[in-house]
Amino acid sequence: MKKYIALVGLSLIWGLSFVFIKYLVGSAGVWGTVFLRCSAGVLVLLPFLWSKRDDFKKQIPWKALAIVGVFNAGVPWGLIALSETQINSNTAAVLNAMTPICTAVIGFVFFSIVLKKQQWIGVLLGFVGVLVIMEFQVGTLFTDSLVGIGTMVVATICYGFSSQYTKRHLQHMGILIVAVCTLVVGAIVGATGMLVTGSAVPFDLFTDSYALIAIVGLGCLGSGIAHLLFFFMVKEASAEFATSVTYLIPLTAMFWGYVLLDEPVSHNLVLGLICIFGGVYLATRKKKTFSHMRKAEKVS
Repeated sequence: MKKYIALVGLSLIWGLSFVFIKYLVGSAGVWGTVFLRCSAGVLVLLPFLWSKRDDFKKQIPWKALAIVGVFNAGVPWGLIALSETQINSNTAAVLNAMTPICTAVIGFVFFSIVLKKQQWIGVLLGFVGVLVIMEFQVGTLFTDSLVGIGTMVVATICYGFSSQYTKRHLQHMGILIVAVCTLVVGAIVGATGMLVTGSAVPFDLFTDSYALIAIVGLGCLGSGIAHLLFFFMVKEASAEFATSVTYLIPLTAMFWGYVLLDEPVSHNLVLGLICIFGGVYLATRKKKTFSHMRKAEKVS
């Protein structure tokens, strides 16, 4: 039950994050946005990390943590920010829903993960739910900049790889350490991107109240707390379950539109919700083995 609560909570946070990215990227730039969200995320997690400081006395796989930081924060967040300079946030959120598909395919091709028929059906059903919410207007995805769409697709591939890599190489690591190290690496990637492109975060950005709200919301919630929820799901469930949150992001984006902008809830929204949760259930449900059934019979 906890993993489903984390799934819904994370989808609400990340659904709103696309709005914050859209606002910040115009002022802070692509890599400035990455740097700010990662830095804010690290700051909010530092007090929690201090309570776990004894864990750093253990052997830590810095190489694996660096790889996850690059492919789960630095690069994909830069690509998403770049995408939102060309396409709107709703389109970016919908394209982001490709992440579970990329995760499953990458797991199958590169990590020797066998996907059952019901899992593929679940992935398909979840994608159908996204299409229902879009009213099956798939052509709208190709009316914006090709670069914006292409960079979003590459971002989902990065997410898929990092999720499987985390499950394979960082399963034994504490969630908090993985989250903080990921954000630190992401901040370094953002700073490097600003240095290479010759861009910088303008000082007057910090005098803008809306920008500060966006930084706190995107960094502290969308990067800090959200990372804890994400890695919790990867460890407690699976990489496919964790990345299935991207199915819900278009839905939560519409939810925020209803709450903040009084946008109506359509029949497509409700039907899409049913399809999406059905897809998540099928894609993550594990069938009981015969041995487990026998044990259950003995206990009863």
